[in-house]
Amino acid sequence: DLAKDFPLIFNSGARTFYDFRSQHHGVKSLGANQPDPMVTINTQDAAARSINDNDWVRVSTPRGSVTLRARVTDSIVQGAIDANMGGGGPLGPKSWQKCNVNELTDLDHYDPISGFPIYKSLLCQVKRTDQEEGATRAIPAVQKSAVNNVILPTATKQKTTRKVYLDHNATTPVGPGILQAMLPYLQDDFGNPSSVHTTGNRARKAVATARRSVASLLNCTARRIIFTSGGSEANNLAIRGTLKAMGSKTGHLITTTIEHPATLQPFKDLEKQGFSVTRLPVNSQGLVDPEELARTITKDTLLISIMLANNEFGTIQPIKKLAAIASKHNVLFHTDAVQGVSKIGVDVQDLDIDLLSISAHKMYGPKGVGVLYIKKGVKIAPLIEGGGQELGIRSGTENVPAIIGFGKACELAVQKLQSGASKKTATLRDYLFEKVIIKIPEAQRNGSITACLPNTLNITLPGIRGESLVLLLDRKGISLSAGSACKSGNADPSHALLALGLSEDEAHCTVRFSLGISTTKEDIDYTIDALEELHNNKQGVIRFVPCR
Repeated sequence: DLAKDFPLIFNSGARTFYDFRSQHHGVKSLGANQPDPMVTINTQDAAARSINDNDWVRVSTPRGSVTLRARVTDSIVQGAIDANMGGGGPLGPKSWQKCNVNELTDLDHYDPISGFPIYKSLLCQVKRTDQEEGATRAIPAVQKSAVNNVILPTATKQKTTRKVYLDHNATTPVGPGILQAMLPYLQDDFGNPSSVHTTGNRARKAVATARRSVASLLNCTARRIIFTSGGSEANNLAIRGTLKAMGSKTGHLITTTIEHPATLQPFKDLEKQGFSVTRLPVNSQGLVDPEELARTITKDTLLISIMLANNEFGTIQPIKKLAAIASKHNVLFHTDAVQGVSKIGVDVQDLDIDLLSISAHKMYGPKGVGVLYIKKGVKIAPLIEGGGQELGIRSGTENVPAIIGFGKACELAVQKLQSGASKKTATLRDYLFEKVIIKIPEAQRNGSITACLPNTLNITLPGIRGESLVLLLDRKGISLSAGSACKSGNADPSHALLALGLSEDEAHCTVRFSLGISTTKEDIDYTIDALEELHNNKQGVIRFVPCR
């Protein structure tokens, strides 16, 4: 009897004809493609119900009903429908806000891991309704396959076993020989460097050797190197530690609009505490104007923090010139060099900077260890107090295995820089962009072309959601990153990309490729082929077809 009243099988979210999800309502160029929630229904099922394409229809189950637009097509099997997922939230047009497919099912029947309602074998009925017509939509051509008349874009091929990692600005694999160098200090040589016995002495000597390796990379003495838990702690120690040492409760601080959150957040917090903060803008290439910095400095300026190279679009700042301006005004200068060190040569003596932060996992070392370089004479107060390790500046038992790995990573970086590996990487990056432009002429490169990290390519692909592209390329075994991050069902575009002058839509449609020492031309060719394939087949993805 139930099947007589509800003869159709309901699915949700299996068919998306645009690069669109419910959280995309905040992106106008994507939201415009689908102003109303839609339900896909077979041509014969629609005809039996006097439903035409684009009619408003009411989808009902024994538990509830929702209103959607009909998409009538032969590309779905008879007896089944597929409705848009999402809706029912505060975003988007009224038709989306009123349409929550969760009303059709039992919310107490859900997957215990994801928390999502379960729709399996959900029966439904579809009827035409006289609801006032909403915004019209364009109906793209639908390509059919020979199997079950379902849309099967090339993007839905079986997940590949090939792996191409193009996200080295996020993190890097542990480099050759580094794990082997670390293992003894996780096994036999496990001593505490503060201990006076033989096991402790071996650990202490190993840490000292690693410290010298880091110092050699930066061209300074080992005493200037303070180990931390990573780049974020190093930035916080540089910013908060110097101000704490000054005993300042107020004063003027300078940074930029494109910094990493590990710099922006401490400045935001200090601003709440009474400090005034100037955030310098950048031009369309992502560069700070040295003259603007000079004009911004006042008699109350205490500290300037400007990153060496941007993690998203790779622009390299004229740090030597900026540091000289700070020095002329007797202002401390800190640079977050996490993305720059090992990709380009960094000489703290030549740059004449006061403070510099780096992190091991961005340069083929292990995660969980970083360094703060402190110029001789610069006073800094500890943020973590205890046993007085690291010259009393950073207490806590040293992470010996990670520090050993960091030292080896710095030795590897020196070898890379001397061998010209960066030039090879830059050549591959430029080759990648040349191929992208040929395949997708509307693509736009972001950041500086000349003053750019050799491994970084940030591009905007109009009309293609960056996060969706990341997920689809991941099915091809290709790893990269997008220019925005989803938070609480809404999408925040990258602050750094907005600072370049990109619109929110453009920032959402941006991806970053960051190459590594193992990247090959074959990897780039494979990536280009996959990108072209997805670009040409971006109308949607079929996840499953219901059984009858």
